[in-house]
Order: sequence, then C-alpha cells, then structure tokens
Amino acid sequence: MSARIVRMGLAALLVAAAAAATAADAGRTPRPAIVVEQGEKCVAPAEEMRREHMNMLKHHRDRTVHEGIRTTQHSLKGCVDCHASKKNGAVIGTSEHFCQGCHEYASVKLDCWECHTPKARNDGKVASGNKP
Repeated sequence: MSARIVRMGLAALLVAAAAAATAADAGRTPRPAIVVEQGEKCVAPAEEMRREHMNMLKHHRDRTVHEGIRTTQHSLKGCVDCHASKKNGAVIGTSEHFCQGCHEYASVKLDCWECHTPKARNDGKVASGNKP
C-alpha cells in the first residue's frame, strides 16, 4: 500500500468520526425554534402541555358541545390569543409559528383550522369569518 492511500484512508476515517460526533451532539432531528411572544404563564406546565394539550382541547370541546359548558381555561381561542405571532397574529403559516412548528416536528396533522380561526382575536372578536 502506498503512503498516499493510507493518508486518504485516515482522512476519510477522521471525517466520518467527526460527522458521527456532530450528529450525536445535535441529535437526529433539530427541535423547533418556537418563541412564545405573549402570555406570562400557560394553564399548565410546558411538559404537561406537550403531552396533554390535545386531550385538554378535546375535553373542553366535548363539555362545550355536549353539555353547553363554556369556560376559558382550555379554550382554543385562549391558546391562539396567547401563542399567536406578534407579526401577523397567527399560529400557523410557517414552521416558526407556534402550532405549525411543533406539529411539523411531531408529524401530526393540524385539523383545528378547518373550523376555527388560526388568528388571534382583536378587540374581543374573532379575527376572521371562521367559526370561533
């Protein structure tokens, strides 16, 4: 074997080792870079919200639709009002928006916006013609 082949092999090995170390440090998939621009405190701790927000929303929906009980603690409007971007008042649009960024990361379809508005309210009114 020539010295050139050995040097090339060592260089390739070093590059592969560096790439593996970098990948291990960064993780397999980068987490979304979501900024919460409004609201001081959520209705539950962040870890609980990541795990349970869909159940909270479903429970709130069922109580509202089936029992006629309307509260604000787990309402979708409240979530949107707090988590909407200050730039355009929306929670969807790009991966930098609160809802869309996390749902893209988790590969979960967002189907709330088929009926509800993804924009924050202005002066207590829903921002678009969609249902509240």
